Amino acid sequence: MIHIIGLFGVLTAILLAVGWFFGGLWGMGMFLAIAASINFFSYWYSDRIILRLYKAKPANNGVLEGIAKELAHNSKIPTPKVYVMPSGIPNAFATGRDHHHAAIAVTKGLLEFPEDEVRAVMAHEIGHIRNRDVLVSTLAATIGGAVSYIAQIGYWSLFMGGGRKGEGGRIGLIFVIIFAPLAALFVRMAINRSREYRADFFGAVMTKNPKSLASALRRISEVTGSNPIKGVNATSHMWIVNPFKQDLFTGLFSTHPPLQKRIERLETMDASI
Repeated sequence: MIHIIGLFGVLTAILLAVGWFFGGLWGMGMFLAIAASINFFSYWYSDRIILRLYKAKPANNGVLEGIAKELAHNSKIPTPKVYVMPSGIPNAFATGRDHHHAAIAVTKGLLEFPEDEVRAVMAHEIGHIRNRDVLVSTLAATIGGAVSYIAQIGYWSLFMGGGRKGEGGRIGLIFVIIFAPLAALFVRMAINRSREYRADFFGAVMTKNPKSLASALRRISEVTGSNPIKGVNATSHMWIVNPFKQDLFTGLFSTHPPLQKRIERLETMDASI
């Protein structure tokens, strides 16, 4: 709950700052209403927004749905809905607001993996649902996207003469343009890194096969490294492996732990399971 309040607080504060730069107290009032609307829709509909963004459709795949049902039963949670995305690049994510409103989305590319690796990836995502990571993760994706969009508005306003006049207003807009996306990124980083390790551990224990998850992570990384998925970077933390193009800057602010460390941890688990 603290993380959720923090995410809503970050978005509201940034929107109030933008409102002040654009229209003083009147602008703050208008953007406070916008913040309230975004917070409401993010909580109730963010999972649907994310699934629609990546054109995810109900799986209608007996094997995949059977794996989800078995893993959910063993994890003592309701069976999540399973979706398939049309991308041929292997990857997956979980979304939803609670155990009863959760979904796992996998790409068509992942379905080409051996069944034991698909099962391991599904177990990782079940781990996120079981550990109640999905609400915060999905909210962070939606709010991060909203903040990035706000920063773009500020960017164009800077060159088109919008917002409060004078040097103070210009400096304020520059502040919003630079620091608003960074604020959203740091929030996503703070909530995600340790949770990936925990979901890896959960998936390995559930399948009793950590090497399959390690192999799947390695194969996903090899493909996405040269074939990044097209999408919204604010959702990068949701995926089992960051599917977007990375450079030195994005590497420094990665929302995932180093992949090699995740693989090494899984490979050293084998003797203890």
